[in-house]
Formats: sequence, structure tokens, C-alpha cells
Amino acid sequence: METAQSVDAGPVKKAITVPPGSPITTGFVSPGDTYPLVLSPTAPGVNLAAWAAENRPFILDALAAHGALLFRGFDARSPLDFEKIAGSICADLFGEYGDLPHEDMTNKIYHSTPYPADKAILFHNESSHLPRWPVKQFFFCVQPSLTGGETPLLDCREVYRVLDRDLVAKFEEKGLMYVRNFCEDIDVPWHEFFKTKDKKEVERICKESGMESEWIRGRTLRIKQRGHAVIKHPRTGEKVFFNQVQLHHPFCLDAATRKSLVALFKEEGLPRNVYYGDGSKIEDATMAELDRVFWKHCKAAPWQAGDLIMLDNMIISHARKPFTGPRKIVVAMGEMFDSKDLAS
Repeated sequence: METAQSVDAGPVKKAITVPPGSPITTGFVSPGDTYPLVLSPTAPGVNLAAWAAENRPFILDALAAHGALLFRGFDARSPLDFEKIAGSICADLFGEYGDLPHEDMTNKIYHSTPYPADKAILFHNESSHLPRWPVKQFFFCVQPSLTGGETPLLDCREVYRVLDRDLVAKFEEKGLMYVRNFCEDIDVPWHEFFKTKDKKEVERICKESGMESEWIRGRTLRIKQRGHAVIKHPRTGEKVFFNQVQLHHPFCLDAATRKSLVALFKEEGLPRNVYYGDGSKIEDATMAELDRVFWKHCKAAPWQAGDLIMLDNMIISHARKPFTGPRKIVVAMGEMFDSKDLAS
């Protein structure tokens, strides 16, 4: 691996060096990379949970500079090991996430998104379409797939810098409006997402969160959430392209799926959709340009069993490539952030 270098992270500008006497070495997966920063033990037997608890300031500084850390070569093997390590770095792991199923025998660990193995999950910042999201996100590889299955990472600071200025300005000015229809057998049921079967309680939660809610034909829940497309990072002050536009826009579905869903639900009833914040359509050509930029600038490497990736979810978006064979990646999230606390 290459030796870690000083990284320009906006207002946070300093060389990230391992604490003296540390049993950890740093580097990168490939020459020329600036993320993820790879941390590996210099000898067998390093207790990662204990080391992380003692060296949180170093870890947080490295995360602010690089956006993503890859802990590789440690003795972690199980989701319980993962929960202990993630908890030693982030004391307030989130245990009430409605979009993912819990991992057995753990309190705050989730399965990764259950999505067909032959299709990609496109780039997104976790929960950026909601009023609250995790600042920190962790992934742990219990079993890598036979082929594919990488988790591409994308620095959203870089995306903000390289996108066409007029395009960025339009997203920044208008923001986004996410629309979600909780269609039976297509998405997670609304009562599982909101953790209640009481429709009035769902309406109350939505109102308090700044979401519009509507019951279609008395049983299908439609919610609308306005949010930012570009934000200023609360720690570094950098602007980042922070959203879930790819996960929600129908352009990103394959042609056959898009055609069948529109025929079945019409555009206004699609399970997920996204518009500019004023309700106007985001052009297919704009989505094509985003797709080109995202894949051009992302980093992706094969998983190894025991790999642990830590992200600053407000700096790095992630995706998932198609795969074959069994694959098990588990997830943790923490340090929840409220959109109303964003700097203007």
C-alpha cells in the first residue's frame, strides 16, 4: 500500500499521522488514491475495539480529511465483533432504522439493503432524503461474494467541485422534493418503516418531521419531503453534493422496469421519485450526466472477509455493484444529525 499523504479537506488542512508507538500502519488500496485511508495492524493480535476507543481523535481527524476509512487485517470476524468496534468509535449507534432489517443477536446492527443481486444499488448518502440522517456509517464484511459486490465510494466534495457550475447552481437553488409511495410488495410496508400501525400517529410523525403525507385510496401512504441537494458540512465547512437523487429518479431504473412500473402505478404513484424542490421534473439528461460523473470519480475495491469501512456519510456516498454467490455485509449508523441544524 502507498504511504498516507496530507489531504486538503477544506478548512481541515493537516497531515494525518498515526499516534507514536501505535500498532497501526496507514496507506491506500491503490497508488494515487486519497480515500479510503487503509488502517492495518503491524502485528497479529491488535484489539481494534480497544485501540479505536483510545485513539478516537486520530480516527475522527482522519475521517474528516479522507471521508472514508478501511480497517483491514484485524481479527474481527462476526457482527458482534463489528458492533463492539463501531460502538467504541461512535457511542450513539442508531437502533431505530426503518428501512433495513436487524441482524440477529445484535442491538444496533442491520443487514445491508435486500436488493436483487444482479442489479446495482446506485449512489446515495444514507437517509439524506429524510429530516435526520447518520453522520457516521459503518460496513462490515462477514462474507464477500464470489464475484462483484463491491461497495463503490464517492467523495461528494469532489462531485461538487467537478460538476458543471450551472447544474450545481440549479440543484443548490431549487433543492429537491422526494416522493415515496409505500406500495405493497414493492417496498418496506409503511407500518414497519414508521414502527406503528396507527395512521394518525404516522401523520403526526410526518408533520413534525416536515413531511407531507397523504393516504391514496385509504391504504397506500404517499409522503413528500423537501430537502437539500447541496449542503455545507457542519465540521469542515465544505460544500458537498449530498442527496439520494439516483436512488429515487426513474431514469436510473432499467428500461423494462421503468416501463412496467409506470404502466402499473403511473408516474405519480411510483414507489420512489424525486423532483426539483419546486416540483419540476429533473431532466433525464441531467441524470445521465450525474451517472457519468459518479462512476468516473468513485473508488471501488473487492471486499475481504473482516473488512470494516467507516464513512462520514455527509462526505461520502456509496453504492453496490451486482454480485454472484453468497454475500453478507452488515451495517451500523450513528451520530444522528437534524437537517434544521445545517448552516445556511
